[in-house]
Amino acid sequence: MGDVIAAVLILAGVALSLLAGIGLQRFPDVFARMHAATKPATLGLILVLAGAGVRVGDRGDVAKLVLAAALQFVTAPVAMHMVGRAAYRAGTELSPATTVDELGEAPAGPAGGAVEGQR
Repeated sequence: MGDVIAAVLILAGVALSLLAGIGLQRFPDVFARMHAATKPATLGLILVLAGAGVRVGDRGDVAKLVLAAALQFVTAPVAMHMVGRAAYRAGTELSPATTVDELGEAPAGPAGGAVEGQR
């Protein structure tokens, strides 16, 4: 039964990682690609690690897999956030489908200042 659970987890993780790779190729701009590189790839890796953890059974090996998963959860979002900010500051073009630019200049309010709630 453990082998079946491990196989299902690993296959689901591989499918999500494949979708992340397809998203990297198909999405129109760096900002959409960041999303594809972070969210499904992270969950895909976690599922593969969970499947491996079910399969190996040794507590020391499972602890290493849990550490790898924790590091992935901590580092991937921070790295993509920094890549996104650097790309935006470098003047990377937004996709024409982008409807909201939260880092763009805020429209002037009635007193010439920024509209409340925007930066």
